[in-house]
Amino acid sequence: MTGQTTLDPDVLAQARILIVDDHPANVALLEALLTKAGYQKVSGTTDARSVTALYRELEPDLILLDLHMPDLDGFEVMEQLAGIIPRGSYVPILVLTADINDEVRRRALAAGAQDFLSKPFDVGEVQLRIANLLRTRFLHTALARNNDVLEERVRQRTAQLEAARLEVLRCLSVAAEYRDDNTGEHIRRVGETAAAIARTLGWPVDRVELIGQAAPLHDLGKLGISDSILHKPDKLTPDEFEHIKTHTLIGPQILADTHIPVLRLASEIARTHHEKWDGSGYPDGRSGLDIPVSGRIVAVADVFDALTHVRPYKSAWPVELAINEIIAQRGRHFDPEVVDAFMRTLQDPPLSSYADHPGHVHVFSDHASR
Repeated sequence: MTGQTTLDPDVLAQARILIVDDHPANVALLEALLTKAGYQKVSGTTDARSVTALYRELEPDLILLDLHMPDLDGFEVMEQLAGIIPRGSYVPILVLTADINDEVRRRALAAGAQDFLSKPFDVGEVQLRIANLLRTRFLHTALARNNDVLEERVRQRTAQLEAARLEVLRCLSVAAEYRDDNTGEHIRRVGETAAAIARTLGWPVDRVELIGQAAPLHDLGKLGISDSILHKPDKLTPDEFEHIKTHTLIGPQILADTHIPVLRLASEIARTHHEKWDGSGYPDGRSGLDIPVSGRIVAVADVFDALTHVRPYKSAWPVELAINEIIAQRGRHFDPEVVDAFMRTLQDPPLSSYADHPGHVHVFSDHASR
């Protein structure tokens, strides 16, 4: 090859070229010309009907296409190719024609052609036009590969950031729960149960995921509660109970002024998960639909888990009795709709980890879930 075609010889030599012309002599001429120029993967056909099959087989980097052929003309071939060439890829079509008037050019360009070669062929022009189109093809392919690499790196980095975010949330919730349950299982179960209830209520997937991540932070405010009260095995005095209730104010203070959706939801839950449907809860005495639904969901998930597991101040309730207590508090402590959704989730995997623990039944109160 000479001139521009001597650039990138190894890349150009490996280019896959498909020649489509109903005249065998033209195909043979172009094959010989391109082989002599150093191209090693040149194929040709005189049957326009075979082009789509050849395209799938060869995946050419360049197509030399005659316009005037029997059975299918070049325009019809380009229409077929448009349906199978991957969107966003660049496979140049070099039109071969003796009829190169303006109308034909416009029609060919509209059909997908990138350039033209006039018959009879000029050897130098053939080489230059083919080399230029192939350079453009390979540049486009290289850029596409680079974009794929960059997109994959962005995906990996996003996944890493998401994993780090979730780990920070987990560590933050465990830090609070360690004061009350050093296994960290309570926060996991509450998160799973809250997500299951939300899913049953028909929440969209992203919101279900969000409450599953936020619910474990419901007791973050316990970081500010005295161990002597938090771990007291006996009934709390009125003053002690007032002190422990402040964890619903401390948690939102820790999470104040955040613009991160999961932490904003966690702040809402931390303040409202001890509110009651009938207005007798704390810290604000909100009632009914005035309580955010996130708080109403976590109220059920939190109390059910607290009832069915051992705490320093209580034995575990048998699961059946705990379920009966949740039902009994429907419309009093808990939102009736949330209780109904909770009942429908009892067979779901998130709730299958609850075992039927034997234990003494205590009078239901906030002592069951401090």
